[in-house]
Amino acid sequence: MITELFLEGRLRQALSESEKQVLEDAVGRCVILPAREVLIRKGELAERSTYLVEGYMLRYIDGIDGDRQIVCVHVPGDFVDLHGFAMKRLDHDVCALGEAKIAYVPHKTLSDIMRNEPHLARILWFSTLLDAAMHREWIFRLGRLSAKERLAHFICELHTRMAFVGLVENNILRVPLTQQDLADICGISPIHINRVAAELREAEIATLARPMLHIHDLQALKDMCQFDGSYLYGEGRLHVDSELRLK
Repeated sequence: MITELFLEGRLRQALSESEKQVLEDAVGRCVILPAREVLIRKGELAERSTYLVEGYMLRYIDGIDGDRQIVCVHVPGDFVDLHGFAMKRLDHDVCALGEAKIAYVPHKTLSDIMRNEPHLARILWFSTLLDAAMHREWIFRLGRLSAKERLAHFICELHTRMAFVGLVENNILRVPLTQQDLADICGISPIHINRVAAELREAEIATLARPMLHIHDLQALKDMCQFDGSYLYGEGRLHVDSELRLK
């Protein structure tokens, strides 16, 4: 099943078997995007949304001076641009991080789901609101945490999200993020990111060696940045009860 990771670890349990099949049938053809291939650019008309099957993708904004701010990293199981269904034109660019396998869902098909499958439509809406929750946390991270804490917080978030979909083994995250990518995520220079990464390595908390992020002490990493993953709506005080059916 192509969409088997959608909302895994979050609200997938609220989907009926028939709704899972509707979602699966909504997916069009799968394609492979080469590393760093742009999926959609700011201002382009969106006539389909994209489900990430394998690999990783970035949302980012380029400043007029050429500096880039990465505003989201997508993992398998994510709808990358579901909000494009309502907004039609995105205010940012989206590209593959490494090679990525994606599946397209035409907006006409999403319109049919909105009309005929109201509960599934609510679940899809929930997934876009998860993106909004992460964006708020990224704003907090950039505005209130030190450079080292920003990097630690991002690694903790990525670990949590990848664990939801079964992509963490021995606290190793295999994601092809470059030093420049990490700098663009944390809003600092590559030289600065290299320095804070060295501090994490020397403290034996985490080692960053592309394409691997190896977490040696997850609790120490969380304590460093006061990470609270409840905003990801997995386990924690914001967890959606497993028996809940949205009505």
